[in-house]
Amino acid sequence: MGRSYIVDEAVEKYLGELQTPPGSCVTGLLTGQSSPQRDFVVLAVQTPHRETEGPAKASTRGSPLDDVDVEWVTEHARQVSRMLPGGLSILGLFLVTPPELSKDAQNTLKRLIFAVEKYITKGRLWELMEEDVTDRVTLHICSKTKKAVCRTFDVKDPKSSGKPADWKYQTSVLSSWPMLTCSVELDVHIPVTESASNNTEKCIQDGLRKWAKQIEAGLCLINGKQAFDDSELISGQKKNLKITQRQTLPARILVSDEQPEVDERSSAQVQVCSVSARVRGVVHCRAYIHNHKPKARHAALAIKRDIINTVSCRVEMFLEDLLISEGSHKGLCSGRQALPRRVFVPAPCSGLSLCDYMFPDESTVDVVERLKEMLDWDTPETDIDISLETNHLFCSEGTDSHGDSSKHFTSEVETPKIPQYYVGVAVAAAVALLATATSLLYFNE
Repeated sequence: MGRSYIVDEAVEKYLGELQTPPGSCVTGLLTGQSSPQRDFVVLAVQTPHRETEGPAKASTRGSPLDDVDVEWVTEHARQVSRMLPGGLSILGLFLVTPPELSKDAQNTLKRLIFAVEKYITKGRLWELMEEDVTDRVTLHICSKTKKAVCRTFDVKDPKSSGKPADWKYQTSVLSSWPMLTCSVELDVHIPVTESASNNTEKCIQDGLRKWAKQIEAGLCLINGKQAFDDSELISGQKKNLKITQRQTLPARILVSDEQPEVDERSSAQVQVCSVSARVRGVVHCRAYIHNHKPKARHAALAIKRDIINTVSCRVEMFLEDLLISEGSHKGLCSGRQALPRRVFVPAPCSGLSLCDYMFPDESTVDVVERLKEMLDWDTPETDIDISLETNHLFCSEGTDSHGDSSKHFTSEVETPKIPQYYVGVAVAAAVALLATATSLLYFNE
């Protein structure tokens, strides 16, 4: 038998209520958490209808499977992956088809799962570890009989064939999952050299990747204790004790200002910077970890990756917005530009919270509309928590100490008044990153 998937009853209900028009197919995402022993599926969401300009064209292909829009499925996966907090990821896909298409469904699912994995991991700043699970799940459901076939594909092997997997429904899968919270203060300065000024996006990504390695190498404290080994995350938990209330654990990341060792010798270089990118302020992060004997180091990894993902995501969204408004981001214009802030939304009937990113010119109405389109949720505006962050990002013209004019692309996140229970604010990370940013400024001299 292959991998086991423990699936929340809310997923069973959602899949059972999907309406499939006769002779058509429905695709969607399966999200949850992987562990070395088993995977947990906590959310399913169908691919939204793609709006196109002009009248819809009638299909000229022989099978409804040929009409599955791979590009739209992958884009939906990318948008949803941005909404997931630490510890959660897209585990796979589901496909609902008429019975006569069951035989061909597996080929379609394989094509989709590899396309989705390639698209959503493009530009990812953190590296996979040896124990990270690379199996992705596909679920084919017959629209008439409701029979489900579960298979997995190893996405690191393009020639991988589908392996049978065990799909089991359970009640309240994630009701008692511990939640980690962390408010991290950042001051990351990224110089963009003149030689790289025509590809500012790549230069910024490279700079963020160096910062991400510092976060990955940082020391994580959870409840004031070091979290780096296989010790139990929640000590003293009895095997037969069922915890019904979610525990909130404060986390803290300590980052050393020492650079990682390299094999080759290096020497300092003077770099002429045409643009400098700066990400500064406090970001709110959170992660969930399963309650099946969770290990401390797995919890630390989840919160670290959330820190990296949320910063990377905002910069990526900013550059996308700039590309739309300015037509190009080879160079960054002066004037105020907005960095989206993170807001959190409770998932229906689970106690889990997902997130969205809201630009200053947007309101909670825009968030509600995105949640409906991307997650198929009907969310009241009052359920959206917008109190955790207040962000500002702007571009400005600056002058260095020699009087040379240079552009500065500056991202600032105003520091909110952090509630008392956020005792794990990572001020040490800010100090280390500030020291790194300050040293970079000398490249201009």
